[in-house]
Amino acid sequence: MSSTLRSVGIVGAGLMGRGIAQALVSGGIEVRLFDANADARRAAIGSVCDMLQRSVSKGRMTVEAFAACKENLSAVEDLGQLNECNLIIEAIVEDIGAKKALFSKLDAQVNAGCILATNTSSLSVTEIASACGRPERVAGLHFFNPVPVIKLVEVIAGIRTDNQISEQLCKLVDSIGYQAIRVKDTPGFLVNHAGRPFTSEALRIVSESVAGYADIDHVMRDVAGFRMGPFELLDLIGLDTALAGMESVYRRFYEEPRHRPVPEVSSRVAAGLLGRKTSAGFYRYQDGERQQPDEPALTAKLPNAVYLGSLDELSRKAIAEICEPLDVRIEQERLSGSDGPSLIAPLGYDVTTTVVQLGLDPKRTVAVDTLLGLESRVTLMASPVTSKESRDEAAALFSKAGRKVTVIADSPGFIIQRMLACIINVASEIAQLGIAEPGDIDRAVQVALGYPFGPLKMGDQLGADHVVTILERLLAATSDPRYRPSLWLSRRSRLGVSLMTSNLIE
Repeated sequence: MSSTLRSVGIVGAGLMGRGIAQALVSGGIEVRLFDANADARRAAIGSVCDMLQRSVSKGRMTVEAFAACKENLSAVEDLGQLNECNLIIEAIVEDIGAKKALFSKLDAQVNAGCILATNTSSLSVTEIASACGRPERVAGLHFFNPVPVIKLVEVIAGIRTDNQISEQLCKLVDSIGYQAIRVKDTPGFLVNHAGRPFTSEALRIVSESVAGYADIDHVMRDVAGFRMGPFELLDLIGLDTALAGMESVYRRFYEEPRHRPVPEVSSRVAAGLLGRKTSAGFYRYQDGERQQPDEPALTAKLPNAVYLGSLDELSRKAIAEICEPLDVRIEQERLSGSDGPSLIAPLGYDVTTTVVQLGLDPKRTVAVDTLLGLESRVTLMASPVTSKESRDEAAALFSKAGRKVTVIADSPGFIIQRMLACIINVASEIAQLGIAEPGDIDRAVQVALGYPFGPLKMGDQLGADHVVTILERLLAATSDPRYRPSLWLSRRSRLGVSLMTSNLIE
């Protein structure tokens, strides 16, 4: 898609300004880069040229294209030299006062047809635009770090942004080979809003002493297919940066319970444990390498038999296939004596609730999470009175079958059920609030956050009714409104339609 925006000014020569400049010149756009610091300007031009040269060395760019990019890239010494640009993108410090001051200055001096865009990742576009005499020409153009790798841009319309401005920005983004996602001006926009539950629910699980941070990372990588676990991600982002984002979104949504932080992160920040950049966060790092805690050794003997209580047919079959080559009997009647554990697979319930409902022996009952299958890692859950023998025998059964085993304390929804239900629920609420279209939500989350799935599509695959069940049982167990199902999710569950189904609006 062609764009009429062919001359772009960038204010701010830091990491984001450089990345945006590289993306634009690679797409054939003329870029003028300004920074108040002359050294920063020179360094930025050199950095962009070095990155483009690497593309030539790797065969991703021709020598001729590289020469054209260099021709289109220049640094300017004064803001006034941006006056004739079609578009100016601000990429300065994430401070509302600094941004408003800059936009007020730009609005007073640039040509009447120039679009002013902010690359803010979290601040209100509407508030930034309020500093301008013509707020209708101000919009958000949020690139993601690293810009050359994550080829997605949020195009954010403030309350007074002209629709034609958003359309022109979308055409520009498309013209340089990136995906444009149109988003409402709300806290966190789309991507940073959708990413909240991945870390916040993991922190909640740790705060309840259900599982350790390494356990949660193992499960989310090995079972759910994420490239990194939530605590690895927090260490990578920096706990101070993550905390600021958590608190900002929570405050700006007027203390919406779904975004409520827990004290764990602020305590670590106060202690100076900021993640990789301080060589310690949730993990410790030596020479840049994460020091992974050892998983506990499993040495218990195999059980003679197991009783499969309240398991669906698919889960029962999967466990039977594990037991058969190990000569472990499947008993149809409840076990007595010391033959082995009773295995249950609750959806959204904890062990305690399930044994009371089914009248099982709580000392020998162990829960297994079968939501995503039992192929690589198995999560087992024990109640406060589950015997060590039953717990260890259940772990030995899956370990001897070649599965890694994570054992956690009693919790409604294990780890996976809680995490996925919250991710799907927040994505559903984003759709309900009209922040973005359902297809754009899934696409943005996969591209910008690197999730192995789109959350709404995952909700369809798991079954919206199952997701609602998990959330309602979490809500009943905890009385915490963070688990209340989104109306988007509950309505589509009751109607039996896809979570991708848009509202019908005339």
